[in-house]
Amino acid sequence: MMASSGTGPRRVTIDDVARAVGVSRQTVSRALNDKGEIEASTKQRVLDAALELGYRPSRFARGLVRQDTTSVGLVIPDLLNPFFTEVAAAALEAARARGWHVVVYDTGDRVEEERGTLEVIASQVDAVVGYLTLPEDEIDKLTRGLPVVLIDREQRAERFSAIRIDGEAGVHAAIRHLVDAGHRHIGMLDHAARSEPSIRHTWFDAAMSACGLDSGTVSRADQSIEGGENALERLLAEHPDVTAVFTFNDIIAIGALRAARRLGRQVPQDLAVIGFDGLRLGTLVEPPLSTVALDTRELGALAVEEAGRLLTRSGPLSHDEAAVKAELRLSGSA
Repeated sequence: MMASSGTGPRRVTIDDVARAVGVSRQTVSRALNDKGEIEASTKQRVLDAALELGYRPSRFARGLVRQDTTSVGLVIPDLLNPFFTEVAAAALEAARARGWHVVVYDTGDRVEEERGTLEVIASQVDAVVGYLTLPEDEIDKLTRGLPVVLIDREQRAERFSAIRIDGEAGVHAAIRHLVDAGHRHIGMLDHAARSEPSIRHTWFDAAMSACGLDSGTVSRADQSIEGGENALERLLAEHPDVTAVFTFNDIIAIGALRAARRLGRQVPQDLAVIGFDGLRLGTLVEPPLSTVALDTRELGALAVEEAGRLLTRSGPLSHDEAAVKAELRLSGSA
């Protein structure tokens, strides 16, 4: 039979069997895989419980992943965005160093896809790491007791943890640099898919206010180069006096560079552009992109380290230890 929940039947997991018998999931795994490290009576109790509950091992448990290997589900919103690809590569490297198996899921930055992903992976992995936008109570329900590490988001649930991105000082430095260069009309290209302004928008507002400037010149951009192009065109059509822009990320900024060139604005003489992320791709465009840069290797490695701490119950990283700082990196575009 299937275990029931408030929304109907759900697949019985290895954790359900472990709880029914009162043993660890590792013990259940050893019993189901006929390992010799447990007592015969315990093994029989596990097999009886699995039969009674109707437990059927997932395709991972049937052999694609060794049962003595820690498996982590890495949830990424868009692998076509080089930033998330860099973070995923860093997390994979850190996990390999621990002998872990990582399964990467791309949600396409869609809430329904994220919800479906969490429903699927809850019975396949030991922990979840990634960029999640659902409310914490829903994540808690979907992950059914798994350790969860949120990236670029504060956490409130006790069993969750988070790796924060601290870009406030970097954004303040970026706006101060633009002001010192003579810019007074500075706009922002923010994330279009969020119902509320992003935290980077909040940092932008505070930085503009600190310099005595109005921060109301904002256009929303889709997360693509084309989205950055379209957003800059709208911004300049409505505010032709803008001479500098700060963008939610480097992909949008690269789109802004392309649009500026098409509109006949020289960068940085007519329009200065500063992104956020520090993508390697930004060094290949012309002019090279100025950006508030993150260390993606540190970000991916910290997320995996935090997952390890949750799995071993060794206590989370401190608030400061779990933060990756972003710093202004100036180049040819500003």
